[in-house]
This record gives sequence, structure tokens and C-alpha cells, in this order.
Amino acid sequence: MSYLGYLRCLRCGTKVAAGAGYGGCPDCAAAGVNVNALPAYDLSGVDDLIPVDRSQRGIFRYRRLLPLSGGDPVVSLGEGGTPLLPVPRLGAALGVPRLYLKDETRNPTWSYKDRLAAVAISRAVADGAETVVVATTGNHGAAVAAYAAAAGLRCVVLTLESVPQTMKTLMQVYGAEVVALRAAPERWQLMAEAVRERGWVPMSGYRNPPVGSNPFGVDGYKTIAYELVEQLGTAPDVVVVPTAYADGLAGIGRGFDDLRELGVIGRAPRLVAAESFGPYSDALASGAELGGPVPAGPTVAFSIGSPFGTYQGLAALRGSDGVGVAVPDDSEILDHQALVGRTEGLYLENASVVAVAAAGKLAHAGQLGPQETVVVIGSSTGLKDVGATAARLPAVPVIAPDLASLDAALGTVTR
Repeated sequence: MSYLGYLRCLRCGTKVAAGAGYGGCPDCAAAGVNVNALPAYDLSGVDDLIPVDRSQRGIFRYRRLLPLSGGDPVVSLGEGGTPLLPVPRLGAALGVPRLYLKDETRNPTWSYKDRLAAVAISRAVADGAETVVVATTGNHGAAVAAYAAAAGLRCVVLTLESVPQTMKTLMQVYGAEVVALRAAPERWQLMAEAVRERGWVPMSGYRNPPVGSNPFGVDGYKTIAYELVEQLGTAPDVVVVPTAYADGLAGIGRGFDDLRELGVIGRAPRLVAAESFGPYSDALASGAELGGPVPAGPTVAFSIGSPFGTYQGLAALRGSDGVGVAVPDDSEILDHQALVGRTEGLYLENASVVAVAAAGKLAHAGQLGPQETVVVIGSSTGLKDVGATAARLPAVPVIAPDLASLDAALGTVTR
């Protein structure tokens, strides 16, 4: 059982050489449909349930199911192995009695992008890369910058002028060379030129419309599925994933597909794309091959604020009888961020909170059964954008050191 050394198109099945597949399937692109090509595997010869190499750490315990050859070195900062938390008070508030949260804020750069970066950077090192480049609104860039630093690679980050300063600081502190552009398509255009003319290895997508990210990195997210089955003892019924270009959604779906093919689980869970503006829900309703573009604008969930949905995301949803759930309203998102904080003591980034709100919407619509086990992916920490949270909180009062002043500030009655 191993990675076969090439990629396979999700749509037409064409084999694509590993080094030629960063921009997606060339045959589908020629037909006018941008589609990611992802690593192909031979899963025969497994002699245990979920194959685990206990000599490895982090997600590389599952390296037999990752796109690496036997002798390839790995770049790890201890990512993976994140806790699966029962969140009963949050579940009661949402109407989801059997709710769990996979707390990906525990990763080294505090987001699940570390899983993607660990595999993508390991693959880049194995291929002899010197410079990697990424187009990002923050989490992706921070993760790639950190793992590139650990590998000794040069990292160039193309971000947006509008992203919070905290995100830019994170990317810079890991040694990345960071520049900002004014519009997302400008990043992709510049990145495509750098990949073509300078041979830089792309860590994210750069096609317009998008196909998704570095194909090797997408499979880093398979490890979330493996961990969930180990932690629960079985597959959950539903997994809700914050979704833009659907790297996480597609990777998690591929992980469950692996486990089903290996006979570890009998069925894969329904996947839910928690999105800002609805390209996935629209495409599922219309039968379109690609999602969007749909009307979009500024959002506190900027990490997933895309008007596009990818083929890989729609394939994951259609293959699992899944759905897309749009949560475009900033007030609703921030209300749910506060709800998560006060019920469970967790501070999630607003893109993660969209997944929480989506679970609540599904429960309200009667689309989640009371006995179903539902997992929400908490993809990143709210500390990445404290400003958005602070803007709607009251000012902290400064008081005199006596109980009367304390009572006045707290609005309580002395007793």
C-alpha cells in the first residue's frame, strides 16, 4: 500500500504527473472546467485497521496513507492529534444533542492549515524545492511560512491589503517575505507568473476560477478523518467544515473514503460545507459542475468569504449526500462566536464559527436527527482577528477599589 507517484483528476480520471499537477487537470482545463488533480494510491496489503507508524509523530503516524515515498523526509512541528471535545451546552443551545468539536486551534500555528502545510512542505523538500509561494488571507500563509522556516526554504506570501495585521505579523515572524495586493485575482495572476517563470512551488491554488490548493497538502486533511474514527471508535454521522475552496472538506472526505475502502468503517459521514455566501448550496441546487460566482462582499469570516465553489468541494458533498449551508450575516456569526465562548470556553475564529452556525441551521430545519453524532471542525483560533470580536464588546470599566464601585459597574444590588 502506498502513494503511486502521480495525481489523478477528480473529474475525468486522467493521470497527471506529480510535478505538473499544481494547476489542476490540463485536460479538464482545456474543456473549460477547472478541476484539481489529487494523489493516487494503492490501498492493498493493509494488515491492520488504520495503518499507524508509531515511530512517527503528528500526522505522519499515518504516512502510509499520505503522498510520500518511503525514504522521503518529513517536516513536522507536532501538528495533529488534536482533541475531540464534547460540547453539550453548545449542542443544547443549537438543538444538536450529540455535538462534538474537533479543536484544531491546538495545532502549532493555531489552525488546521498546519496539516496541509506539513505535507505540502515535506513534498516540496523531497522534490528539491528552494522557494515556495502561497496566496492567502492569513491562516494558510502563517502555516506555510512556519513549515518553510522549519525546512529551511524561502517562503513568499501574497496576501490581501484588507487582512488583519495579526495575520500579516504571523506570516512575517516566521520569516516569510510578505507582500499585499488589493484584490484576490491579482494574487493568483502574479502567483501563476512566478510559478511559470521562476519555478517556485505553489502551496495554494492560483487558478481563476479556483481548483483548490497544493494537491499533496489537500491530503494532509485526510488525517482529520483518521483521528475522528480513532477518537469516536466509529465514523460520525455528520461533519461540518468551514469551506472556501474546500481543501479541508475534500481532504476529510478522502480520508473517510480511504477508511471505507480499507474496511475500517462501513459508511462515510455526510459532509456539510459551511460557507459565507452559498456557492456550494447554489451549485447543488442547480446541478452545476462548479460553484459561483455568487454575490459576495466583506465578511467577518474573511477566511472563507469566497464567491466560488470548487469541483473538489462539490464532489465531496455529492459523494456523501452532503449539503452547503450559507451564513452570510456578520451579526449572526459574531453572536455564535460569543455563544461558543460563554458555553464551552472556546474562542474560535469567525470562519470556524460559521460551521457552528451552520449546524444550528440544519438542526432548526430538521435535517439533523437527535441521535446523530455531529462533529464541527474548529479550524482556527479567534486570536487571529481579535479586532472583529472586540468591536462589539463593551469597554472594560475602570473603578475605585470598593464594593460600591464594583456593584455599580456590575449592575448588582448590594447584599
